[in-house]
Amino acid sequence: MDFSLSKSVVVLLAVLALGAYDLSRRAQRKSTHLLFACILGTILSLGIIRLSETFTQPGPQDTYLFALTFVFIVLLWKALFGPWGVQTKSIILGTFLFWVALRMFGEADPSERNMRLIATVVALIPASVWCLLFLRYHTERLGVILLMFIAGMLSTAPILFYDQLLRHGIQLNFFAFSIHPESFTRSSDIFVSGRLLGMPGLRTTVFATLVSFFIVAFIEEVSKFWVLRKSGKAFCSSIDDVIQYGIIIAIGFSFAENILNSNYFLGFVRQYLVSVPEPNIAGFLSNVAGRSVLTSMVHIVSTGVLGYFLGLAWFAPSYLLELHRRGGMMPLVSLIRRLLRLPEETVFRSLTMTTGLLCAIILHAAFNFLVTLPDILPGNPRTLGQLFDADPGSPLHMMALLLFPSLFYVCGGFWLLTGLFLRQENQKERGVVRIKEVLVKEEAFG
Repeated sequence: MDFSLSKSVVVLLAVLALGAYDLSRRAQRKSTHLLFACILGTILSLGIIRLSETFTQPGPQDTYLFALTFVFIVLLWKALFGPWGVQTKSIILGTFLFWVALRMFGEADPSERNMRLIATVVALIPASVWCLLFLRYHTERLGVILLMFIAGMLSTAPILFYDQLLRHGIQLNFFAFSIHPESFTRSSDIFVSGRLLGMPGLRTTVFATLVSFFIVAFIEEVSKFWVLRKSGKAFCSSIDDVIQYGIIIAIGFSFAENILNSNYFLGFVRQYLVSVPEPNIAGFLSNVAGRSVLTSMVHIVSTGVLGYFLGLAWFAPSYLLELHRRGGMMPLVSLIRRLLRLPEETVFRSLTMTTGLLCAIILHAAFNFLVTLPDILPGNPRTLGQLFDADPGSPLHMMALLLFPSLFYVCGGFWLLTGLFLRQENQKERGVVRIKEVLVKEEAFG
């Protein structure tokens, strides 16, 4: 990565200022790791960025070298989410975002840079509104909330990295096996084509699209699950804490997705504000609002449900104890425990985490499929009237197909999450270690 002298001086002065602040805090006998976090974050960030660049270099490909590079990227990525305190981890992850943003904006031409800046500022507004809506019970943990939001942004990395491998046709050879990145849509077409289940033509296309969305949803929800487990477990003292942090991670994911995908906010800026003789403010705001409300809610609902089941798994001992005191029964858990001769807690944890992941994946994939279905069907119907070929005067023509998934995920999602938050068993403090954090002081409570 090339830096000018002026940029190098600015970075050096920033490090020196941070070091001076760190030393002054230590002189006051206050625990702080700001300088350590900044330096470690910079080393890990530049390492990941430089190694990632090898995949986009022109020239002949060495599949073994690419596989080794991929392994190092994974190790550095795991180090970003190491066993750090909330303040240290926030700075490490924030440093990574800083270097990525610096490179992204630095390599863009002035017009592209301005469009990205507008898209980022606009996307930050609905993300902030969503956070405020779901922060009623956790305003005292601002540091943890910031950490979850940043972690959510970084959880987009796996799907974006795979997209880069696909765009450049990169192959990875691990000796025992090889990875050949391929379009999910094409893979799904191959999977369901050739009279699979006797589905020719349209049914094959619909099924292939559904399968491809399940694959994408699987990668995204597993990624959010991983960062929630790595970043949030130490700070949760109740099930609704896990739900809350899962929602913040989902908001961070949606924010990063909106500004990184050229078809979303950046595309709206280009289409409605830049590439037209007169800016179309109404068109821009309507697309931004639709994307901000509907698609963000899909991430929030799916990951919020995942957080609920993950919370049950994390607090399995106390939850199972309460359940047994009430005389509750779990036939499936009991059956598997007897068959496999495993502890009840182990079986319960595995079942709840698997159920949570499946629910999140199904909710996510189903929405993507439903909003894409009109583009797949013959004639591209947009209303129920067009779908069922109703008479021109039928009121069915006033009912858009997107109305139903919108109502289900927005209204139904709020109802579902509110119900989970209001359940007393979810609000109960479970007596585990939790962190009260204001980005200055870290304390552990028993």
